[in-house]
Amino acid sequence: MTTGIRRTAAVAVTAGLLLTGGLAAPALAAAASPAGSHQAAHRIGVVEKVTAFYDQYLDAINGTNPNMDPTEVRNEFLTPELDARLDAWAEENLADPVFRAQNTPDSRDVRYEGSGAGHATVIVTEHFGDGSTIDVWYEVPLDGGRISDLKDAPR
Repeated sequence: MTTGIRRTAAVAVTAGLLLTGGLAAPALAAAASPAGSHQAAHRIGVVEKVTAFYDQYLDAINGTNPNMDPTEVRNEFLTPELDARLDAWAEENLADPVFRAQNTPDSRDVRYEGSGAGHATVIVTEHFGDGSTIDVWYEVPLDGGRISDLKDAPR
């Protein structure tokens, strides 16, 4: 076999193992360790919390949340300090403090950014009808507490 053919065969075998899960066992074993599963649970938990808040808030703004209005949603998910800062931001910017815009987004993507010092950062990318996007950064305590910060993306 020539070197090019051997390299192509090695790449094909590796790709096949990856696709069938043949090389996934060590990665899964590491992820299943107590520390790995604890971190994964925190990651999932903070993303779920931000997603639940965002979706319920959007529904409340649109009048389709039968159980809560926007104020009630914010009271349930946000710390009182953050809620007060958002009210001040809304007055100063004449826009919705959660969406960081004067209109509501058409869709959103939510992703885990990282964690440290007892909290995680979750980023919501909002997509608007004109094709524009806004990233809003959320800070969520890893201990399961309420969302403690929400701000524009760092510049």
